[in-house]
Amino acid sequence: MRRKFHPQRSLFHVMPRSQIGRELDEVSKILEANPDILEVVYRDLVGSSRADHGRQGMSAEQVLRSALLKQSQNLTYEELEFHLGDSQVFRAFARLEVNQFPAHSALQDNIASLSETTWEAIHRVLVAHARSEGLEDGRTVRIDTTSVDSDIHAPTDSTLLRDAVSVLTRWLIEGKQLAPRPHYRFQDHRRVVKKRVLAILNTRKDEVRTQAYRDLLRYADRVRGYSVAAILALREWEGVKAADTFKAQSLADRIERTLGLLERVIDQTERRVLKGEKVPASEKVVSLFEEHTDIIVKDRRGTHYGHKVCLTGGASNLVLDVRVERGNPADSDLFQPMMERHIEIYGAAPRQVSADGGFASKDNLVWAKGRGVKDCCFAKRRGLAVADMVRSSWIYRKLKRFRAGIESSISALKRAFGMDRCTWSGWEGFQRYIWSIVVSHNLFTVARIRLAQA
Repeated sequence: MRRKFHPQRSLFHVMPRSQIGRELDEVSKILEANPDILEVVYRDLVGSSRADHGRQGMSAEQVLRSALLKQSQNLTYEELEFHLGDSQVFRAFARLEVNQFPAHSALQDNIASLSETTWEAIHRVLVAHARSEGLEDGRTVRIDTTSVDSDIHAPTDSTLLRDAVSVLTRWLIEGKQLAPRPHYRFQDHRRVVKKRVLAILNTRKDEVRTQAYRDLLRYADRVRGYSVAAILALREWEGVKAADTFKAQSLADRIERTLGLLERVIDQTERRVLKGEKVPASEKVVSLFEEHTDIIVKDRRGTHYGHKVCLTGGASNLVLDVRVERGNPADSDLFQPMMERHIEIYGAAPRQVSADGGFASKDNLVWAKGRGVKDCCFAKRRGLAVADMVRSSWIYRKLKRFRAGIESSISALKRAFGMDRCTWSGWEGFQRYIWSIVVSHNLFTVARIRLAQA
């Protein structure tokens, strides 16, 4: 049976007066002042099941507070399990009962149940709370983008081929463990493939590297043939138990999905290495496991593999809005959508906007002025006159310095909250990860403002 919250707070839930204890106590007060947050969390946890049946698990309040602890302290699930069992401060904040010690697997299952839309809904409630408290009115905002890496290694064609061969071979072996054995044959080429990858990475001679790639492609093509035969055999295979048949079908689905990626990697390798073509970034496969990953190229600052994230910040250092982008859109294309979202949240356009130079364009300036923005400052003018953007040079300099403040928020999100690299899997998991970090950051920002004002 699932609950939203505990009906009575334990006598042991007293927050020590350490700095982190005081901050967590303020966060608790903010959450208690907005009980509607638990409604959306509860709906995700219950899902389609009945809340009055089954084993009593963690309440919605415990799950949300545990998730906030994990993200705010940048912990793994194993570390979160340890601290929830060892720390009086963390146990009191998470509202755990005396004999309640959730395992890391239970914590992961429960926290992963919260969708990206739920985290965004929580964020909207907190932004409204900050507005009602007079902490942030959204009238002066700053916009910038950053890149967040997916949890993958730096991709090369050789390592992607090795990953595909390794994964498919492991699943082919798993299929042969079914009883009776499916009728397909294969060979394990993982060792020779590993040698060819090392040769590609270590050689200085182009002809040696090219020959190693030819060998690698030949073995990858063999594994492709094995996989096609295995898919047909597993689709036709029927076990004594229905569960075994389902397992075979699931295995065939996994092999088929990875086979499609292997074929794309083979194609891009042949085009790039053997034919000398330049493969567009939009056509490249960069991971077999995080397929949603985009290639983000920054001028003179290297290449990142993840997603571009656009943020809107306020004068209070709160992150007022965030959007995770697909592909690598130009910053100038993101200005209007972010402003439209701000108008949706606050009901009106901000009075002053300061954005990075990449957002600058005449169309964006005209659009902002047409929506009632008095001063629209771009860090780099890109041919725009200061008099057209703002009312005076003094305001332009002031807003330009104000925009630089969002860099500190981005730095804090990455260093303190772990937003430099997403450790949750899938496109939905990536969005959940970003939103949960933003919610945690905002809660602690409001808590610290309130402590400073006390």
